[in-house]
Amino acid sequence: MDKNKSVIVIGGGIVGLSTAYFLQKEGHRVTLLDKSDITSGASFVNAGYLTPSHIISLAAPGMITKGLKYMFNSSSPFYMKPRLDPDFIKWAWYFKKSSTQSKVKQAMPVIKDINLLSRELYEGIQASGDLGDFEIGDKGLLMVYQTEAARDHEMEVVEKAGEMGLVGKHLSKEDLQQIEPNVDFNAEGAVLWECDRHTTPPLIMKRMVEYLDKSGVALHKNETVIDVSVSGNKITGVTTNKTSYKADEVIFAAGSWTSELSKKLNLKLPLQAGKGYRINVEEPTNITMPAILMEKKIAVTPMEGFTRFAGTMEFSGINHNIRKERVEAIAKGVEGYYQGLRLPEEAKKNAQCGLRPVSPDGLPYIGRPKNIDNVTIATGHAMMGWSLGPATGKLVTEIISGGKLSMDIAPFDPGRKF
Repeated sequence: MDKNKSVIVIGGGIVGLSTAYFLQKEGHRVTLLDKSDITSGASFVNAGYLTPSHIISLAAPGMITKGLKYMFNSSSPFYMKPRLDPDFIKWAWYFKKSSTQSKVKQAMPVIKDINLLSRELYEGIQASGDLGDFEIGDKGLLMVYQTEAARDHEMEVVEKAGEMGLVGKHLSKEDLQQIEPNVDFNAEGAVLWECDRHTTPPLIMKRMVEYLDKSGVALHKNETVIDVSVSGNKITGVTTNKTSYKADEVIFAAGSWTSELSKKLNLKLPLQAGKGYRINVEEPTNITMPAILMEKKIAVTPMEGFTRFAGTMEFSGINHNIRKERVEAIAKGVEGYYQGLRLPEEAKKNAQCGLRPVSPDGLPYIGRPKNIDNVTIATGHAMMGWSLGPATGKLVTEIISGGKLSMDIAPFDPGRKF
């Protein structure tokens, strides 16, 4: 095992930070580059779930049909903006090819295993005290439904997950009221997944940056990678808008921007940015249980100091434009499940968005491409980036050190065929 390499990590989201965290623990010399000041983006605005129960990938049968149906409704939960972009068209075709029962079934145990590994690693980071005191809420996750169709869909997931040792418990309307006594639900019932956890991402991100800084990781913020030099089958240098760097190994963990980076190595990495929104409410909401409002695909998380309402998957390219109608759709959706709750105008005005990197089959890219020896790809986690950050960082560190892998990474091969 080689534990003394110089490594450049490109990207300061949860995947990049987790990678830097485990690499420095192994004794590697780490430089992390991010084009922002690491205070915003998908890792800061997500629902904060650790979700072993989410075993069905985004590329589920029927999703493309839904996307086409919603294409001209920009406030729908799953929105594909019509555009003549060759990369998007190719990705959409691969997505359609991946949306089969057999591929989804194949992916389920893989998604479960990497989620459980990541949950364990989060708990290990918490126990280490490296990031100070932070909470991992262990009340589970509610999948709240208003219709029989949504209930039946989730009960199918309960059956499939049960075969893999994950338990989902059906709750009646009365059970739901009992578990959240101070909330007046407009719902018919829920499924409770006790295996799931919830966290406060902005707090963990801030602490992680502080810890890495103290631990000797060279953090370079507001530095954009503009080129990568290659000689033979090795990266020999990384050039930013400020300077250039050399290292033994380079990690591409730049989220939705990784496909553009990969083009510099002649790597074709099908990836699209899936925009998600969040509204933070600092006033008391009486909500104590994390919940997904099934029909509206909205996530609700009680965090340290506020309640977060997050949702939507919008494919409209790489931009941070906030569509007011989508923010409004989240607020209206939430108010339709929690009777008497009104999301303040100020909270809606301060809504933020983040871009999640989505692969065509809903599985991340983790591993080395065929043609370059000293690069490792770590992206494509879709809606599970937060959940899978530590597991990805650990697996990348094992690749770099040449150690035994915590799990089989073949399904995450960046060069896989769709």
